[in-house]
Amino acid sequence: MRHISIIIIFISFILGTPNAFAQEKRIPSKGYAKFSKEASFQLYEFDRHPVGENEVLIDILYTGICHSDMHTVWGDWWKVEYPVVPGHEIAGRVSKVGKNVTKFKVGDYAGVGCMVNSCGKCEHCLKGEEQYCDNQQTIWTYAVHDQFHDNEYTQGGYSNNIVVSEKFALKISKNADLKKVAPLLCAGITTYSPLKFTHVKQGDKIAIAGFGGLGHMALQYAKSFGADVTVFDISEDKRQDALKMGAVKYVNVNNPNELKGFENSFRVIISTIPAKYDVDMYMRMLKIDGEMVVLGVPAIDKAPSLNISTLNWNSRRKIYGSMIGGISETQEMLDYSVAHNIYPQVEMIPVQKIDEAYQNVLEGKVKFRYVIDMSTLK
Repeated sequence: MRHISIIIIFISFILGTPNAFAQEKRIPSKGYAKFSKEASFQLYEFDRHPVGENEVLIDILYTGICHSDMHTVWGDWWKVEYPVVPGHEIAGRVSKVGKNVTKFKVGDYAGVGCMVNSCGKCEHCLKGEEQYCDNQQTIWTYAVHDQFHDNEYTQGGYSNNIVVSEKFALKISKNADLKKVAPLLCAGITTYSPLKFTHVKQGDKIAIAGFGGLGHMALQYAKSFGADVTVFDISEDKRQDALKMGAVKYVNVNNPNELKGFENSFRVIISTIPAKYDVDMYMRMLKIDGEMVVLGVPAIDKAPSLNISTLNWNSRRKIYGSMIGGISETQEMLDYSVAHNIYPQVEMIPVQKIDEAYQNVLEGKVKFRYVIDMSTLK
């Protein structure tokens, strides 16, 4: 018995405790994080949970910069714990698969969007609308605690890798323009989903308010569905871009003369504006039974308001919000985009330029989406 005890002690010493052994299996990662609202981005080394039986490890190649990244790390929407690595527009290559994974093999291209898990059991999860999980168990890609993995704090795609369930990873075609794919995982699905929900079709007259990262994707999808699209924005320097992408008209809302004659004009208005604006004005532009879908989410203290009497004087015009799309619809959008050559206009940057990129986005100087080349992360 003494010999057996010695052997057990020796094995325990070599392997360590179960917790220590599990710690060794965690995935080392590094990325660019904010350590406070005011701080610049800094290199941050951390680790991710081990690759589970139904999960994949993705080496990240490209990550888009979304306006919501900025709102989140600045604490505009909710109180954020630091350090936080943003990024939910992720494209990369699978480098490891769990033993039960059937959707991917090593070497496949894969993407990750705004969420990495949900309860999978409620009405909306079963309908493929995981973003509306009835049990409030949608796990966002960064800046939340993941109850399915020991409540660890999720870190996003401004990093070299990510571990995710195969159910929440998107298949990217080998034919895709990979450098432009990442923004589709947020900007693409956020605009594709409401256009499908409102059944935009050939000959519909629709409007897009705000012509940035979301707006220029909405225009491309709406045109591909056959709609006649009018674009509204506050700057003159995007006029030619909108017209080249197929808008029938571009309206600079800072020019009062251009705003005349749009009452009762549009069946659908997609608002992507991330700042205060005149919601009532756009409501008056809707036809009876028209729909205005709000996608842009400003900082809480800069949110626009709607005069409730507008709903009476403009009866049977609807206004509501929409949030990304479920995994199945996101895969549909991704396949559709590649098949129809619909991509964002992107500007590639090294990871060291994130702070500068944020400032340019804030000032509206980007056309139309920054994508981080993650090979620059050293």
